[in-house]
Amino acid sequence: MQPCQKIGLTGGIGSGKSTVARMLVECGAALVDADAISREVTAPGGAAIVQLAQQFGPAAITPAGAMDRDVMRALAFSDPAVKRQLEAIIHPLVSLESARLAEAATRAGNACVLFDIPLLVESNRWRQQLDQVLVVDCTQASQISRVMSRQSGLGLPGHWTREAVQKVMASQASRAQRRAAADACIYNEGLSLDALGLLVRQLSRHFGL
Repeated sequence: MQPCQKIGLTGGIGSGKSTVARMLVECGAALVDADAISREVTAPGGAAIVQLAQQFGPAAITPAGAMDRDVMRALAFSDPAVKRQLEAIIHPLVSLESARLAEAATRAGNACVLFDIPLLVESNRWRQQLDQVLVVDCTQASQISRVMSRQSGLGLPGHWTREAVQKVMASQASRAQRRAAADACIYNEGLSLDALGLLVRQLSRHFGL
């Protein structure tokens, strides 16, 4: 049996990373989604909630008992110290759950575990755990356009403004930094879903799928 490949998937906001992740799962990869785990640990009753309330006070928690993502996003973008404190609470919990899920996928005989990690390049702890890094890239103009056109759960336009998207982009690694860290790169610019899917299927064979 071939050893399980550990692939890190990353890309800037609006790059199409989540779409590529879904396509690789359809090819047979087991997905470990760092963002989804982060949402779980900051949901009502999540493992991070008590620490968040202690560190940032009641304003950080919604009436429903979840982390107030809008409040914490604004604080983290305006104060690097807050960002570091927030990461110090959430990142270890995400790492522990990611390791647990990856170990379960490996024991189940999966040929490839895909780690969907938005801040892979920015982090110092992920690269040494991975066999390869796959980056999804596109122009900054496309990133802004895609995020601003995202739909809410009610089928209405989302609340992302151009300025908000640009702030997120400014907090992330640059396109050049991500490409420099890549073992493989998908340039998701002007591609139809079918064309993107074909690229992903071709690439998946290099990941043991």
